[in-house]
Amino acid sequence: MKKQGIFAVGFLLLALVALSLMPVMAQDDEAQDFTFTGWSLNEGATRDVIMLAVDEFATANDVSISDVAYPYNEYLNQVILQARGGNLTGLVQMDVAWMAPLASLGVLEDLSPYIEEGVYAEASLASCQVDGVQYGIPWTTASIGMVANQELLEAAGITEIPTTIAEFEVALEALRAYDTDIIPYAAMTDVAQLKDIIPWIWTFGGTVINEDGEVVLNDEGTIAAVEWYADLLERGLIAADIDRFDARQLFAQGRVGFYEDAIVARALAAGSKPEDLELTVVPVPRPVLDEGDDPQALFWGHCLAVVAGDEAQTAAEFALYLTADETPTTRYFEQLSLPPTNLAFLESEAFQGDEYVAGWTSLITATARPNPFWPYAEAARMEAILGEQVQAAMIGRSSAQDAMDEAAEDIDDLLN
Repeated sequence: MKKQGIFAVGFLLLALVALSLMPVMAQDDEAQDFTFTGWSLNEGATRDVIMLAVDEFATANDVSISDVAYPYNEYLNQVILQARGGNLTGLVQMDVAWMAPLASLGVLEDLSPYIEEGVYAEASLASCQVDGVQYGIPWTTASIGMVANQELLEAAGITEIPTTIAEFEVALEALRAYDTDIIPYAAMTDVAQLKDIIPWIWTFGGTVINEDGEVVLNDEGTIAAVEWYADLLERGLIAADIDRFDARQLFAQGRVGFYEDAIVARALAAGSKPEDLELTVVPVPRPVLDEGDDPQALFWGHCLAVVAGDEAQTAAEFALYLTADETPTTRYFEQLSLPPTNLAFLESEAFQGDEYVAGWTSLITATARPNPFWPYAEAARMEAILGEQVQAAMIGRSSAQDAMDEAAEDIDDLLN
């Protein structure tokens, strides 16, 4: 009986310790069921990782978390429609580029009361602010950059990563000569994601919106970038109507040399490639026009926004768990290679010792710049106008100069 008593006490102590480690809300708070909306819930690799955290939090707090998913290209429009109709609730995953349009609708909770000092990197916090208000909790921050299939490059005789535009074109031609079924560079050519031309505009010396808030989309550098992009299509070095999802799938199948994606590219490729395919994903600084120029990239990240209402507090507590607790942030990084935003993990050996992430951070994110459309509520429409006019130039419906003149005029009208 004494032994049984000792075991019982020991088991009780272990149970109490286990409970103390679960993501339970403060005792004086009554947890509410809530909805979690996100595009990452639409893709297998990311969904599986996130749903583990959803299940953990829901079980520990005896709540039900309903998940809603939309494809990335449709996501912002769907969220805006739901918000305008009064149907958006709970927690909402947001691209940092979309915070201003959603905040302008007046439906978001100010999350600053939930955030303790010293938990998140300041740059990450700033990426989820609109007009100084903390409308989002940062989930991951990095950049949209280029990656390459190292095995495919080596098979085509490319022994070094190209660093200039001239070297890049030589590499693309070598890939095309090696196998005509390969897309040398799966550039974003679908109109929904042609905003990816912005770093190429910067590379060629162009400007999108200058420091005075004026649209400068029809300058010499911009025209050169658009003409170059169109020339790549004509030469068969890029393909028509490619979006991020297409590029990811083709890259994972070994049919793409270079493409652009978030840092999650390695994890997505590993999860989708055939078992018998060797695939080493390496980060590539964007080729520059002249030696010594800084490689260009778009700053990128995810925020977790909370819609004001009865579900807000529980949704905010889950956002804190997802972004700052050791278990989900470690798992998120290890399985998806997505850099967390909490300082404790950023300083950990697990993060600092990852060669791929360290290379991405130093080679790509170090010189990344924010999308110039982000500060504006009409950012999504501005990106759409740019994409439509770049596509018009690429398919020969308009000259690059005429297309960019029209884009500048239309975007300027939105600004004013």
